[in-house]
Amino acid sequence: MIKDSAVTRIQFQKDYLLSKQEWLVIDGDTHATDTAAMHPDLAAQLDACPDYYHGRPVSAEDLIAEMNMAGVDMALIWQNPAATVYTNNPEANFKALHNVNQYIYETSLKYPDRFIPAGWIDPKALGTANAKRLVDICVNDFGFAVVKMNPAQNAFPIDSEPVVEVFDHIVSRGAVPAFHFGADTGFTPAEGLRFLAKRFPGHPLIGVHMGGGGAAYPAAEELYQKARLLGLECPNIHFVLSAKRDTHIESDFITYTIAGEPYSQNLFCGSDAPYGRMTWNFGGYRAMFRSLIEGASHTDKRVREVKNLFSERIASGYMGGNLAAFMVKAYDRILETANQ
Repeated sequence: MIKDSAVTRIQFQKDYLLSKQEWLVIDGDTHATDTAAMHPDLAAQLDACPDYYHGRPVSAEDLIAEMNMAGVDMALIWQNPAATVYTNNPEANFKALHNVNQYIYETSLKYPDRFIPAGWIDPKALGTANAKRLVDICVNDFGFAVVKMNPAQNAFPIDSEPVVEVFDHIVSRGAVPAFHFGADTGFTPAEGLRFLAKRFPGHPLIGVHMGGGGAAYPAAEELYQKARLLGLECPNIHFVLSAKRDTHIESDFITYTIAGEPYSQNLFCGSDAPYGRMTWNFGGYRAMFRSLIEGASHTDKRVREVKNLFSERIASGYMGGNLAAFMVKAYDRILETANQ
């Protein structure tokens, strides 16, 4: 059973998302860190370096300040892997990941109208038994309807046996498995995500970055193309568009809008904060959708040729409405599974 405190937050968020989903702007990919409890070496680095460095930790309150500047109402939030220090001890790694997931949980209780919490596990660092144990904590104790793995950051193949075992366990709990899915390493090929999607065709999963994730532009081209086609082949795959080249993001929006539902409901906007700036990304999304709605002189002939292809309603879906509806269903699913 899911704990009462988590159920209360879930019910609040469900009602909030349902009542406001037509206009909510939601960032589908953000990372927060309890900066007061960081590893001393990381804390010293943060204090000593005023310039940005990759994955520079930010707190939940830092994210809220950025959200306010960027005109973002809510954000899906998970831990920052750059701020989580592992050892060679699986139990110590379990404790480290438990603590950062708990911070995300406590943040969601503190700011339920701003943050949609999601879990993070690592079958390599924890071992499969501990990873499944942490899944149960994330779902039952914290009420997380989404649980993520990062094959790139943590160096394991997305379709390896331990991942599949943990993936199946997440699904059995009614939660949505999410993956870093990018061209920045060889650990997340399109074929691997396809394999997982086809295990449970009626159950959703999320591919964060839709093939992006920090790879060099020429190196990412092949996975960008495969990811776009994969989502049309497997309608249970949902993508967060973050850490991906803007021209490809736009092409994704055009292709999936032409394809219609359910595909046009399966894309979510994101920033990957603090790896990306929310103000930059959401300023860009707004300008992009203006150009797509106006359409007449757009460089993509599909936008010029299909009259009124884009509308304010469609743009609002990509900017937050799609993710709001998705999370309502995800919350219903974990509550129903818990009560079976």
